[in-house]
Amino acid sequence: MSSSAILVVGGGFSGITAALEAAEVGHEVFIVEKNPFLGGRVMQLNKYFPKLCPPSCGLEIQFQRIKNNKNVKFFTMAEVTKVTGKPGDYDVTISIRPRYVEPGSLDLSDAAEALSKDVPSEFELGMGSRKALYMDVPFAFPNRYVLDKDNCSKEDLASLAGTDIINMGDAPKEVTVKVGSIIYATGWKPYDVTRLTNLGAGSIKNCVSNMQLERLASPSGPTNGCIVRPSDGRTPRSIAFVQCAGSRDENHLNYCSYICCMASLKQAAYVREQYPNARITIYYIDLRTPGRYENFAKKILADDKIATVKGKVAAVAEDSATGDVLLTVEDAVTGIKSENRFEMAVLATGMQPSLAGQKLPVDVALDEMGFLVGGEEKGIFAAGCAKTPLDVMKSAQSATGAAMKAIQTVRGR
Repeated sequence: MSSSAILVVGGGFSGITAALEAAEVGHEVFIVEKNPFLGGRVMQLNKYFPKLCPPSCGLEIQFQRIKNNKNVKFFTMAEVTKVTGKPGDYDVTISIRPRYVEPGSLDLSDAAEALSKDVPSEFELGMGSRKALYMDVPFAFPNRYVLDKDNCSKEDLASLAGTDIINMGDAPKEVTVKVGSIIYATGWKPYDVTRLTNLGAGSIKNCVSNMQLERLASPSGPTNGCIVRPSDGRTPRSIAFVQCAGSRDENHLNYCSYICCMASLKQAAYVREQYPNARITIYYIDLRTPGRYENFAKKILADDKIATVKGKVAAVAEDSATGDVLLTVEDAVTGIKSENRFEMAVLATGMQPSLAGQKLPVDVALDEMGFLVGGEEKGIFAAGCAKTPLDVMKSAQSATGAAMKAIQTVRGR
Protein backbone atom coordinates (compact mmCIF):
# COMPACT_ATOMS: atom_id res chain seq x y z
CA MET A 1 0.00 0.00 0.00
CA SER A 2 1.48 3.34 -1.02
CA SER A 3 2.12 6.14 1.46
CA SER A 4 1.99 9.90 1.00
CA ALA A 5 4.31 10.47 4.00
CA ILE A 6 7.88 11.68 3.56
CA LEU A 7 10.95 10.90 5.66
CA VAL A 8 13.64 13.56 6.15
CA VAL A 9 16.96 12.31 7.49
CA GLY A 10 18.66 15.24 9.22
CA GLY A 11 17.17 18.04 11.31
CA GLY A 12 19.41 20.94 10.33
CA PHE A 13 18.43 23.95 8.24
CA SER A 14 18.03 21.92 5.03
CA GLY A 15 16.10 19.12 6.68
CA ILE A 16 13.73 21.46 8.47
CA THR A 17 13.15 23.44 5.27
CA ALA A 18 12.38 20.30 3.25
CA ALA A 19 10.08 18.96 5.96
CA LEU A 20 8.07 22.17 6.24
CA GLU A 21 7.74 22.56 2.48
CA ALA A 22 6.13 19.11 2.29
CA ALA A 23 4.10 19.39 5.49
CA GLU A 24 2.57 22.73 4.56
CA VAL A 25 0.99 21.25 1.44
CA GLY A 26 -0.56 18.45 3.47
CA HIS A 27 1.96 15.62 3.69
CA GLU A 28 2.86 13.85 6.90
CA VAL A 29 6.60 14.24 7.47
CA PHE A 30 8.99 12.48 9.83
CA ILE A 31 12.32 14.15 10.70
CA VAL A 32 15.08 11.91 12.07
CA GLU A 33 17.94 13.76 13.81
CA LYS A 34 20.91 12.02 15.45
CA ASN A 35 21.62 14.86 17.91
CA PRO A 36 19.44 15.77 20.93
CA PHE A 37 18.29 19.04 19.32
CA LEU A 38 17.27 20.29 15.88
CA GLY A 39 19.18 23.08 14.16
CA GLY A 40 22.28 21.36 12.84
CA ARG A 41 25.46 23.17 11.89
CA VAL A 42 23.77 26.58 11.55
CA MET A 43 23.09 26.54 15.30
CA GLN A 44 26.86 26.70 15.92
CA LEU A 45 27.43 29.81 13.82
CA ASN A 46 27.76 33.35 15.10
CA LYS A 47 26.27 34.76 11.88
CA TYR A 48 25.45 33.31 8.49
CA PHE A 49 25.14 34.53 4.92
CA PRO A 50 23.68 36.30 3.05
CA LYS A 51 22.41 38.85 5.61
CA LEU A 52 24.86 38.01 8.41
CA CYS A 53 21.98 37.01 10.67
CA PRO A 54 22.47 35.16 13.95
CA PRO A 55 21.10 31.57 13.91
CA SER A 56 17.99 32.66 15.81
CA CYS A 57 17.02 34.83 12.82
CA GLY A 58 15.96 31.81 10.78
CA LEU A 59 15.81 28.85 13.12
CA GLU A 60 13.41 30.21 15.75
CA ILE A 61 10.86 30.90 13.02
CA GLN A 62 11.33 27.38 11.65
CA PHE A 63 10.88 25.87 15.11
CA GLN A 64 7.63 27.76 15.55
CA ARG A 65 6.42 26.47 12.20
CA ILE A 66 7.18 22.91 13.31
CA LYS A 67 5.31 23.43 16.59
CA ASN A 68 2.28 24.76 14.74
CA ASN A 69 2.13 22.05 12.09
CA LYS A 70 0.55 18.76 13.12
CA ASN A 71 1.93 17.10 9.97
CA VAL A 72 5.53 17.29 11.25
CA LYS A 73 6.78 14.67 13.69
CA PHE A 74 10.41 14.47 14.71
CA PHE A 75 12.69 12.02 16.45
CA THR A 76 15.91 13.25 18.10
CA MET A 77 18.84 11.09 19.22
CA ALA A 78 17.66 8.83 16.43
CA GLU A 79 19.01 7.10 13.32
CA VAL A 80 17.51 5.25 10.39
CA THR A 81 18.76 1.67 10.63
CA LYS A 82 16.70 -0.21 8.05
CA VAL A 83 14.74 0.61 4.91
CA THR A 84 12.73 -1.90 2.89
CA GLY A 85 10.22 -1.54 0.11
CA LYS A 86 10.00 0.53 -3.04
CA PRO A 87 9.24 4.12 -4.12
CA GLY A 88 5.87 5.11 -2.73
CA ASP A 89 5.95 2.26 -0.20
CA TYR A 90 8.95 2.19 2.15
CA ASP A 91 9.04 0.72 5.66
CA VAL A 92 11.65 2.57 7.71
CA THR A 93 13.04 1.41 11.05
CA ILE A 94 14.22 4.21 13.34
CA SER A 95 16.41 3.48 16.37
CA ILE A 96 16.14 6.01 19.22
CA ARG A 97 18.70 6.32 22.00
CA PRO A 98 17.46 6.92 25.56
CA ARG A 99 17.31 10.54 26.69
CA TYR A 100 16.56 9.72 30.35
CA VAL A 101 14.62 12.97 30.68
CA GLU A 102 10.84 13.04 30.35
CA PRO A 103 9.09 15.53 28.02
CA GLY A 104 8.67 19.04 29.37
CA SER A 105 10.61 22.28 29.59
CA LEU A 106 11.45 22.15 33.30
CA ASP A 107 14.58 24.11 34.22
CA LEU A 108 17.12 21.55 35.43
CA SER A 109 20.11 23.90 35.53
CA ASP A 110 20.54 23.63 39.31
CA ALA A 111 20.51 19.82 39.16
CA ALA A 112 22.98 19.94 36.28
CA GLU A 113 25.41 22.27 38.07
CA ALA A 114 25.41 20.01 41.12
CA LEU A 115 26.86 17.12 39.11
CA SER A 116 30.50 16.30 39.72
CA LYS A 117 32.00 16.09 36.27
CA ASP A 118 32.66 18.60 33.50
CA VAL A 119 32.57 17.00 30.05
CA PRO A 120 34.10 18.45 26.85
CA SER A 121 31.24 19.90 24.82
CA GLU A 122 30.79 18.52 21.32
CA PHE A 123 28.74 21.60 20.47
CA GLU A 124 31.61 23.89 21.49
CA LEU A 125 34.03 21.79 19.41
CA GLY A 126 36.17 21.05 22.45
CA MET A 127 36.52 24.72 23.46
CA GLY A 128 34.05 24.54 26.32
CA SER A 129 32.52 22.03 28.69
CA ARG A 130 29.09 20.86 29.77
CA LYS A 131 27.64 18.79 32.58
CA ALA A 132 26.31 15.27 32.13
CA LEU A 133 22.79 16.72 32.35
CA TYR A 134 22.71 19.31 29.63
CA MET A 135 20.88 21.48 27.13
CA ASP A 136 23.94 23.13 25.65
CA VAL A 137 22.59 24.83 22.53
CA PRO A 138 20.94 28.27 22.37
CA PHE A 139 17.10 28.35 22.11
CA ALA A 140 17.11 24.54 22.17
CA PHE A 141 14.39 22.68 20.30
CA PRO A 142 13.07 20.53 21.79
CA ASN A 143 13.47 22.55 24.98
CA ARG A 144 14.35 19.46 26.95
CA TYR A 145 17.47 18.33 28.77
CA VAL A 146 19.35 15.13 28.02
CA LEU A 147 21.28 12.98 30.48
CA ASP A 148 24.67 11.53 29.56
CA LYS A 149 24.64 8.63 32.03
CA ASP A 150 28.10 7.41 31.06
CA ASN A 151 29.59 10.59 32.52
CA CYS A 152 27.74 10.42 35.84
CA SER A 153 29.24 9.14 39.07
CA LYS A 154 27.27 6.83 41.35
CA GLU A 155 26.60 9.82 43.58
CA ASP A 156 25.36 11.85 40.60
CA LEU A 157 22.95 9.11 39.57
CA ALA A 158 21.68 8.79 43.14
CA SER A 159 21.00 12.53 43.39
CA LEU A 160 19.13 12.56 40.08
CA ALA A 161 17.09 9.44 40.80
CA GLY A 162 14.82 11.40 43.11
CA THR A 163 13.88 13.90 40.39
CA ASP A 164 10.49 13.13 38.88
CA ILE A 165 11.41 14.22 35.38
CA ILE A 166 14.50 11.96 35.27
CA ASN A 167 13.69 8.47 34.03
CA MET A 168 16.61 6.16 34.79
CA GLY A 169 14.66 3.26 33.28
CA ASP A 170 14.57 4.84 29.84
CA ALA A 171 15.77 2.37 27.20
CA PRO A 172 16.59 2.29 23.49
CA LYS A 173 13.52 2.08 21.28
CA GLU A 174 12.68 1.19 17.72
CA VAL A 175 9.77 2.55 15.72
CA THR A 176 8.73 1.78 12.17
CA VAL A 177 7.12 4.31 9.87
CA LYS A 178 5.72 3.92 6.38
CA VAL A 179 6.74 6.58 3.84
CA GLY A 180 6.62 7.06 0.11
CA SER A 181 9.85 9.04 -0.33
CA ILE A 182 13.06 9.83 1.55
CA ILE A 183 15.13 13.02 1.66
CA TYR A 184 18.71 12.90 2.95
CA ALA A 185 19.58 16.28 4.45
CA THR A 186 22.40 15.08 6.66
CA GLY A 187 24.58 18.17 6.23
CA TRP A 188 28.29 18.45 6.73
CA LYS A 189 31.04 18.22 9.32
CA PRO A 190 34.30 20.15 9.57
CA TYR A 191 37.16 18.19 8.09
CA ASP A 192 39.22 16.51 10.81
CA VAL A 193 41.91 19.10 11.49
CA THR A 194 44.11 16.62 13.33
CA ARG A 195 44.89 15.10 9.92
CA LEU A 196 46.51 18.39 8.89
CA THR A 197 49.66 17.75 10.88
CA ASN A 198 51.81 20.20 8.90
CA LEU A 199 49.40 23.00 9.88
CA GLY A 200 49.65 22.37 13.59
CA ALA A 201 46.01 21.46 13.96
CA GLY A 202 45.18 19.90 17.29
CA SER A 203 48.64 20.53 18.76
CA ILE A 204 49.03 24.32 18.68
CA LYS A 205 46.61 25.96 21.11
CA ASN A 206 46.36 29.28 19.30
CA CYS A 207 45.72 27.64 15.94
CA VAL A 208 41.96 27.03 15.70
CA SER A 209 39.55 25.94 12.99
CA ASN A 210 37.09 28.29 11.34
CA MET A 211 34.17 26.62 13.13
CA GLN A 212 35.95 27.03 16.48
CA LEU A 213 36.29 30.73 15.72
CA GLU A 214 32.53 30.88 15.09
CA ARG A 215 32.01 29.57 18.61
CA LEU A 216 34.49 32.09 20.06
CA ALA A 217 32.63 34.91 18.28
CA SER A 218 29.17 33.71 19.30
CA PRO A 219 27.48 35.34 22.32
CA SER A 220 26.39 31.85 23.38
CA GLY A 221 29.92 30.47 23.03
CA PRO A 222 32.56 29.55 25.61
CA THR A 223 33.91 33.12 25.84
CA ASN A 224 30.53 34.89 25.56
CA GLY A 225 31.47 36.25 22.15
CA CYS A 226 34.98 37.53 22.94
CA ILE A 227 37.55 36.39 20.38
CA VAL A 228 40.56 35.54 22.52
CA ARG A 229 43.58 33.27 22.37
CA PRO A 230 42.69 29.83 23.75
CA SER A 231 46.07 29.48 25.45
CA ASP A 232 45.86 32.51 27.73
CA GLY A 233 42.63 34.41 27.07
CA ARG A 234 44.54 37.39 25.67
CA THR A 235 43.25 39.67 22.93
CA PRO A 236 45.03 38.74 19.66
CA ARG A 237 46.64 41.73 17.93
CA SER A 238 47.46 39.77 14.77
CA ILE A 239 45.56 36.87 13.19
CA ALA A 240 46.33 34.80 10.11
CA PHE A 241 43.64 33.00 8.12
CA VAL A 242 44.89 29.93 6.25
CA GLN A 243 42.64 29.08 3.31
CA CYS A 244 42.02 25.65 1.79
CA ALA A 245 43.10 23.81 4.94
CA GLY A 246 42.41 20.31 3.67
CA SER A 247 40.34 21.41 0.65
CA ARG A 248 41.55 21.25 -2.97
CA ASP A 249 44.07 18.69 -1.79
CA GLU A 250 44.20 15.19 -3.26
CA ASN A 251 45.45 13.88 0.09
CA HIS A 252 42.38 15.22 1.92
CA LEU A 253 39.33 16.80 0.21
CA ASN A 254 39.87 17.07 -3.53
CA TYR A 255 37.18 19.73 -4.06
CA CYS A 256 36.59 23.39 -3.20
CA SER A 257 34.38 23.64 -0.13
CA TYR A 258 32.66 26.73 -1.56
CA ILE A 259 32.09 28.69 1.67
CA CYS A 260 35.59 28.88 3.17
CA CYS A 261 36.75 32.12 1.53
CA MET A 262 33.51 33.89 2.41
CA ALA A 263 33.64 32.52 5.95
CA SER A 264 37.17 33.86 6.48
CA LEU A 265 36.20 37.29 5.16
CA LYS A 266 33.20 37.27 7.48
CA GLN A 267 35.39 36.24 10.42
CA ALA A 268 37.93 38.93 9.58
CA ALA A 269 35.05 41.37 9.99
CA TYR A 270 34.24 39.82 13.38
CA VAL A 271 37.80 40.49 14.54
CA ARG A 272 37.93 44.03 13.19
CA GLU A 273 34.61 44.91 14.86
CA GLN A 274 35.96 43.78 18.22
CA TYR A 275 39.54 44.98 17.85
CA PRO A 276 40.00 48.07 15.64
CA ASN A 277 43.79 47.83 15.84
CA ALA A 278 44.12 44.12 15.05
CA ARG A 279 46.16 43.16 11.98
CA ILE A 280 44.80 40.38 9.74
CA THR A 281 46.42 38.48 6.87
CA ILE A 282 44.55 36.01 4.67
CA TYR A 283 46.71 33.44 2.86
CA TYR A 284 44.88 31.98 -0.12
CA ILE A 285 45.17 29.96 -3.34
CA ASP A 286 42.20 31.70 -4.98
CA LEU A 287 39.68 33.96 -3.25
CA ARG A 288 36.31 32.65 -4.40
CA THR A 289 33.36 34.90 -3.63
CA PRO A 290 30.71 34.02 -6.21
CA GLY A 291 27.80 36.17 -7.29
CA ARG A 292 26.39 38.53 -4.71
CA TYR A 293 29.34 37.88 -2.38
CA GLU A 294 31.75 39.77 -4.63
CA ASN A 295 30.58 43.11 -3.22
CA PHE A 296 30.90 41.75 0.33
CA ALA A 297 34.50 40.75 -0.40
CA LYS A 298 35.32 44.20 -1.82
CA LYS A 299 33.91 45.88 1.28
CA ILE A 300 35.95 43.69 3.67
CA LEU A 301 39.16 43.96 1.67
CA ALA A 302 38.92 47.74 1.53
CA ASP A 303 40.01 47.73 5.19
CA ASP A 304 43.69 48.70 5.29
CA LYS A 305 44.31 46.39 8.26
CA ILE A 306 43.23 43.31 6.28
CA ALA A 307 45.91 42.07 3.89
CA THR A 308 45.78 39.16 1.44
CA VAL A 309 48.69 37.07 0.24
CA LYS A 310 48.38 34.64 -2.65
CA GLY A 311 50.46 31.80 -1.38
CA LYS A 312 50.36 28.33 0.12
CA VAL A 313 51.05 27.89 3.82
CA ALA A 314 53.51 25.02 3.98
CA ALA A 315 53.84 24.69 7.74
CA VAL A 316 52.60 26.08 11.04
CA ALA A 317 54.70 25.97 14.21
CA GLU A 318 54.48 27.39 17.72
CA ASP A 319 56.77 29.68 19.66
CA SER A 320 56.63 27.86 22.99
CA ALA A 321 57.77 30.96 24.90
CA THR A 322 54.97 33.24 23.72
CA GLY A 323 52.32 30.93 22.30
CA ASP A 324 52.58 32.81 19.00
CA VAL A 325 51.98 30.97 15.75
CA LEU A 326 54.72 30.85 13.08
CA LEU A 327 53.63 30.36 9.46
CA THR A 328 55.98 29.27 6.70
CA VAL A 329 54.58 30.66 3.46
CA GLU A 330 55.72 30.84 -0.15
CA ASP A 331 54.33 33.93 -1.88
CA ALA A 332 53.01 32.73 -5.26
CA VAL A 333 53.54 36.17 -6.83
CA THR A 334 57.08 36.99 -5.67
CA GLY A 335 58.29 33.44 -5.12
CA ILE A 336 59.71 34.49 -1.75
CA LYS A 337 59.48 31.97 1.09
CA SER A 338 59.22 33.50 4.56
CA GLU A 339 58.28 32.82 8.18
CA ASN A 340 55.55 35.05 9.57
CA ARG A 341 54.57 35.53 13.22
CA PHE A 342 50.98 35.92 14.42
CA GLU A 343 49.37 35.77 17.83
CA MET A 344 46.64 33.48 16.49
CA ALA A 345 45.86 31.50 13.34
CA VAL A 346 42.57 30.24 11.91
CA LEU A 347 42.46 27.25 9.57
CA ALA A 348 39.70 27.47 6.97
CA THR A 349 38.95 23.76 7.16
CA GLY A 350 36.74 22.29 4.48
CA MET A 351 33.20 20.94 4.47
CA GLN A 352 33.05 17.15 4.53
CA PRO A 353 29.65 15.49 4.05
CA SER A 354 28.40 13.94 7.28
CA LEU A 355 27.76 10.71 5.37
CA ALA A 356 31.48 10.26 4.56
CA GLY A 357 32.64 6.86 5.71
CA GLN A 358 29.14 5.63 6.52
CA LYS A 359 27.13 2.75 5.10
CA LEU A 360 23.59 3.80 4.25
CA PRO A 361 20.57 1.63 5.07
CA VAL A 362 19.25 2.37 1.56
CA ASP A 363 20.57 1.19 -1.80
CA VAL A 364 21.94 4.58 -2.89
CA ALA A 365 25.57 5.32 -3.64
CA LEU A 366 27.97 7.79 -2.09
CA ASP A 367 30.81 9.16 -4.19
CA GLU A 368 34.43 8.89 -3.10
CA MET A 369 34.08 12.00 -0.92
CA GLY A 370 30.83 10.92 0.75
CA PHE A 371 28.25 12.96 -1.17
CA LEU A 372 25.01 11.18 -2.05
CA VAL A 373 24.63 10.52 -5.77
CA GLY A 374 21.67 9.14 -7.67
CA GLY A 375 18.64 7.60 -5.99
CA GLU A 376 16.00 9.75 -7.64
CA GLU A 377 14.55 6.79 -9.54
CA LYS A 378 14.00 5.20 -6.11
CA GLY A 379 12.27 8.24 -4.64
CA ILE A 380 15.36 9.10 -2.57
CA PHE A 381 16.75 12.62 -2.84
CA ALA A 382 19.71 14.59 -1.45
CA ALA A 383 19.33 18.11 -0.09
CA GLY A 384 21.82 20.72 1.01
CA CYS A 385 25.36 19.66 1.82
CA ALA A 386 24.51 15.98 1.57
CA LYS A 387 24.65 16.65 -2.18
CA THR A 388 27.38 19.30 -2.60
CA PRO A 389 29.04 22.10 -0.56
CA LEU A 390 26.59 25.01 -0.20
CA ASP A 391 25.94 28.07 1.94
CA VAL A 392 22.78 28.34 4.06
CA MET A 393 20.69 30.13 1.44
CA LYS A 394 21.54 27.68 -1.33
CA SER A 395 21.03 24.76 1.08
CA ALA A 396 17.48 25.98 1.71
CA GLN A 397 16.88 26.28 -2.03
CA SER A 398 18.21 22.76 -2.53
CA ALA A 399 15.91 21.50 0.24
CA THR A 400 12.88 23.07 -1.42
CA GLY A 401 13.79 21.34 -4.68
CA ALA A 402 14.19 17.98 -2.92
CA ALA A 403 10.83 18.44 -1.20
CA MET A 404 9.11 19.11 -4.53
CA LYS A 405 10.61 15.95 -6.02
CA ALA A 406 9.59 13.91 -2.98
CA ILE A 407 6.02 15.24 -3.25
CA GLN A 408 5.91 14.29 -6.93
CA THR A 409 7.08 10.78 -6.02
CA VAL A 410 4.41 10.17 -3.39
CA ARG A 411 1.73 11.61 -5.65
CA GLY A 412 2.76 9.30 -8.43
CA ARG A 413 3.73 11.99 -10.94
